Amino acid sequence: MVTWKPELLAPAKNLERLKVAILYGADAVYVGGQKYGLRARADNFTRQELASAAAFAHQHNAKLYVTLNAFLHDEDFDGLEEYCAYLESIDIDALIISDLGVLREVRKACSIDIHLSTQASCLNQYAAKVWKQMGVTRIILGREVSIQEAGVIRASADIDIELFIHGAMCMSYSGHCTISNFTAGRDSNRGGCSQSCRFSYQLHPYSPVSSQAEMRNNLQPDEAVTFLSSKDLAGADQIVSFFQHRICSLKIEGRMKSSLYVATTCKTYRRLIDAYAQQQQLPLTQHQHELETLSRRDYCDGSLSAPAEADSVYLQGENPNIGSHVPVGIVLDTTDEHITAFLSTPLQQHHQIELMPFQNAHVFHTVENMYNLEGQSITAARQQSVVHIPRTASMKDIAPLNVIRAQKSGS
Repeated sequence: MVTWKPELLAPAKNLERLKVAILYGADAVYVGGQKYGLRARADNFTRQELASAAAFAHQHNAKLYVTLNAFLHDEDFDGLEEYCAYLESIDIDALIISDLGVLREVRKACSIDIHLSTQASCLNQYAAKVWKQMGVTRIILGREVSIQEAGVIRASADIDIELFIHGAMCMSYSGHCTISNFTAGRDSNRGGCSQSCRFSYQLHPYSPVSSQAEMRNNLQPDEAVTFLSSKDLAGADQIVSFFQHRICSLKIEGRMKSSLYVATTCKTYRRLIDAYAQQQQLPLTQHQHELETLSRRDYCDGSLSAPAEADSVYLQGENPNIGSHVPVGIVLDTTDEHITAFLSTPLQQHHQIELMPFQNAHVFHTVENMYNLEGQSITAARQQSVVHIPRTASMKDIAPLNVIRAQKSGS
C-alpha cells in the first residue's frame, strides 16, 4: 500500500456544492467570497456562508481555501485587511493569491497559508523559490507545465505543488486573457470573463488595401470557427504520474459547474486516487466512461504529458457540449417510505432516473409513482419543484445531497 496520496481539491460555487464535493470524496474545496475573486458570476459565499462552509469542511476532515486571485487596482484594496482578519477568525485553511500587492497586504493582515494562483504563471523552479521566500506555502503551477516538470520544480524548490487534473481550459497563458475586456467591456482578470474564446470567429488574410467592410463582405457565415476554444482537460490516465512526482494536490476546475459535475468528478477521481494508493488495478476505462457522461467538450490531457498542440483545439459543431447524461435534481431528505428531491429539470412518470450514492453503485429507478408535498399523486413535475418518490429496497444507500441524473434522450 502507498502511504502517501495527493489531495483531491474540488470547486464549489455555493454551500450546496461544497457539501456535495466533500461528501463525494473531496479532501479540500476552493470557493470565492463576494469580492476579490475571478468568478464574479458564481453565487459566491457571504461571510456567514463562509463560516458555515469552514465548519462543515472541518467536521468532515476537509479543508477550505478562499480565492483572492483577481488582479486588483488600488481602489479594490478597500476592506481587504479586515476581510482577511475575518477569514482567519473562521479558520480558513488557505488563501489563493496571484498579485504581489495582495500577497504583501495579506501577510500583514493574517497568518493564513498562502497558495499561489495559477494566474501568477509560475512555470519554473527559480520563480518558485522566490515565491517561497515571500511566504507562499503551495504553488498552483501554470497549466503549461507538465507533470514531470512540476515534479522537478517541487524537488528543486522544496515546496508543495498543485496541478489541475480536470475541467475547462483557457487558451491564454494561465488565463491572462483580455478578449472579454474589448468585446464585452468585462475585465476577465477581475472576475468578469465572458468566455469570448468559446465564440465562433471568422478568419481572413490581412490585406492592407482592403477596408474592414470589404473584408466582411467577402466572408461567408459558415466560415466561422471556434479556433480559440480549447478542449477540456481530463487527467484520469495520468494518476500514476501524479503519484510518482508527488504532486500534492489534484485540482478540479469548475466553480460555475453543476452539482452533478462536482459529484461525478469527485467520486471518479476519489476512486482512482484510492485505488492506486491501495495498489489495486486502476479501472481506467470504467472511470473515463463516467467522466464522458458529463456535459463537456472533447477531452485532452492538456500539457500534463507533453505541450498542448493543435489537436487540443475544440472545433465545435452546432452543439458545443457533448455528454450522455443531464442533471435531474438532488435529494433533500429521506425517510423509510420515500425520498424527497428538488428537481432541476422536469420529471414525468415512467422516466428512468439514476441516483448516485456517495460511494456505492448507482441506483437505476423507473418513476412509477411520485407525489407533491401535499401527498397528492402526480404524473409530472415541473423544474424547480419538490417531489416525494417512494423508496425501494435498492435505495437503501440513498442519502440527502445525493445527486440524481438521467440519460439524455437518444444517448
